[in-house]
Amino acid sequence: MPEIVELEERPYVALRGKVRMDGISAFADRMREVVDWLAAKEIAPNDAPFFKYDVVDMESELTLEIGFPVDDLRSGEGEIVTGVLPAGRYATVTHHGHPASLVDATRDLLAWADEQGLVWDAEGDRWAARLEIYHSNPREVPDPNDWVTDLQFKLKD
Repeated sequence: MPEIVELEERPYVALRGKVRMDGISAFADRMREVVDWLAAKEIAPNDAPFFKYDVVDMESELTLEIGFPVDDLRSGEGEIVTGVLPAGRYATVTHHGHPASLVDATRDLLAWADEQGLVWDAEGDRWAARLEIYHSNPREVPDPNDWVTDLQFKLKD
C-alpha cells in the first residue's frame, strides 16, 4: 500500500547517462563503475543502490542516474556525479517482483497519488526526485521475481 514519508536530504554518488528505454539494462550493468569509484575513494554506501530519473520520456531518451546514498560527499569525475536527494515528502510504495513489473507499480502509485490530490515536485518533465531503490542483491536473490524495490517520488512541499 502506498504511503507518504518525510525524508531528510541524502547525498549520493552516481553514474549519469542518457538512455532509451531499451538501453536501461545495459546502463544498469555499469553499476560496477560506481562501486569501483566508491572503493577507490574509500567511501562506503549507507543504503541500497537506486535508479534516479530526472526526465521521464518513454518515446526518446531518459536522463538516468544509477548510484548509492553516501555520508561522505566528494566531487565526481567523468560520468560519475555527486548530488543531494532533496528533503521533503515522498509518495512511496514497496514492490515485490520482477523489475519489468515496475511499470505497473509506478502506474498504480501515480493513480493513488492523483486520487489523494497529491502534487509532484516537478517542472514540466523534470522531476526533483523519482527513485527506484533496489534492496535485493542479485548474488543473494538470483531470481528477479523475488526482488524488493521501493519507489519514491518527491511531492511538492
